Amino acid sequence: MAGKRLAEVADKVGVSEATVSRVLNGRPGVAEATRVAVLTALDVLGYERPTQLRGERAKLVGLVVPELQNPIFPAFADVMGNALAQRGFTPVLCTGTAGGVSEADHVDLLLQQHVSGVVFAGGLYTQACAPHQHYRTLLDRRLPTVLVNAAVDGLDFPRVSCDDAVAAEQALGHLLALGHRRVGLLLGPPDHVPSQRKLAAFRERTAEAGIPALVEHAMFSLEGGQAAATRLLRSGVTAVICASDPLALGAIRAVRRAGMRCPTGVSVIGYDDSSLMTCVDPPLTTIRQPIEAMGYAAVELLATQLAGGHVPTEELLYEPELVVRGSTAPVTRTTA
Repeated sequence: MAGKRLAEVADKVGVSEATVSRVLNGRPGVAEATRVAVLTALDVLGYERPTQLRGERAKLVGLVVPELQNPIFPAFADVMGNALAQRGFTPVLCTGTAGGVSEADHVDLLLQQHVSGVVFAGGLYTQACAPHQHYRTLLDRRLPTVLVNAAVDGLDFPRVSCDDAVAAEQALGHLLALGHRRVGLLLGPPDHVPSQRKLAAFRERTAEAGIPALVEHAMFSLEGGQAAATRLLRSGVTAVICASDPLALGAIRAVRRAGMRCPTGVSVIGYDDSSLMTCVDPPLTTIRQPIEAMGYAAVELLATQLAGGHVPTEELLYEPELVVRGSTAPVTRTTA
């Protein structure tokens, strides 16, 4: 390996060039964790392994998440990365950035690295209007793949999902018990499948309760949540159910900008129970996804495929949990 490449790998791993050289030449005296890190760095940087080491590529698994800004995705990556490592696999984390490498590009790069399988958490498969050809490529190549959370129809991969319908029912049931009769639902984009599932359950439950179904859509961000929640506030809602915790934080900001307080003026419920939601003001009532159970199930499905076993493509639905904190309270005002 050329000196420049040797130095690049050494710098990425944080070891000496001599250590990298010992790994590449199969010499003793290198800790197993260091050896694995050096080989993974070769793969990630796009360098060919020495011939005698290429068979170990089979231990690479792609772990693809759409972003790291929403704490739920690092949480999923952490759980699944640890589960993969416990099974002897090396996760290769791929994450999107605005204007950066696309999910399809990540799939191409992973295929070039000859990964043994891929796990996606919250990818473009959740959006009906997004491009899906890279998933077709994975299907055509029969590469073991698992999807976390609801997908569009026609992608016959094993799936592990949180039950969005139950989440909506839990949130609305909590607010109805607190006396709220004008409840808004703040969702992701209209083509977002988990949001569609929440919406269907919300409409069914509001119809049963004889109350209006007040709905707004937004991009999954704090700013999107604030803008959409502002529209719901104009409709006179006393409570807002949000499809993510960042959306809920945006909704709380909108409540404050409107001169009200949460929860005495408007109650807000999030979704995910991502990190630090106990530390915001007020602490966020939210619907908790069972991240650990879902993450380990996804890795189990992938490992079974890698071992040559058969796994069903039917969706495994996991029950969410309502976590009541300080952002919801009994209704204190009525609206026309």
